[in-house]
Amino acid sequence: MAEKKAKSSLRENTEAIIIAIIIAMFIRTFLVQAFKIPSGSMLETLQIGDQILVNKFIYGVKFPFTDGKTLISVKNPKKGDIVVFKYPEDPSKDFIKRVIATGGDTLEIINKKIYVNDTLVEGETYAVYKTREIIPGKYSTRDNLRKIRVPENKLFVMGDNRDNSHDSRFWGFVDLKAVKGEAFMIYWSWNKNKFGVRWNRIGDLLI
Repeated sequence: MAEKKAKSSLRENTEAIIIAIIIAMFIRTFLVQAFKIPSGSMLETLQIGDQILVNKFIYGVKFPFTDGKTLISVKNPKKGDIVVFKYPEDPSKDFIKRVIATGGDTLEIINKKIYVNDTLVEGETYAVYKTREIIPGKYSTRDNLRKIRVPENKLFVMGDNRDNSHDSRFWGFVDLKAVKGEAFMIYWSWNKNKFGVRWNRIGDLLI
């Protein structure tokens, strides 16, 4: 009798572990995924060592292993959203940037000033420029970019650290199918230089 009870207990524990794994995989695939910030391209909004949660449902439920095919469409990213996506030049890498313009918009950058649909973008309190140097357009697209139109189903994205971000100014647009989700919260933050936790950042919502 005791042997049967032991076997039953082992089976129950095994089933519980399997169910927990399935639920975790479901959540990670369709609902929420954690990401770590490895670079300073989104300073000061995101610090190196921040660990964030990304809402994968908000832009629609995507089939795994189908190159971004959407099962349930919810909404598309909008200007100002912080999105995680597959880096167009190497889809094995995930990038995080802020949406500046969406499909159908025109965009132009003149001496670091951004114009969307011929209107100067103002009120970007999150945007940081750490140098006054302006690079002419013939040398770089960082500070000056000729007027372009964002294709349908594409995004133009930039890092908040505008003088030190590898983004759409250099490699082009992000396909909506490559977008994994919207970053919405910092759940952990580790400062490796000071070897300590940034307690004041934990739980911060991202805007």
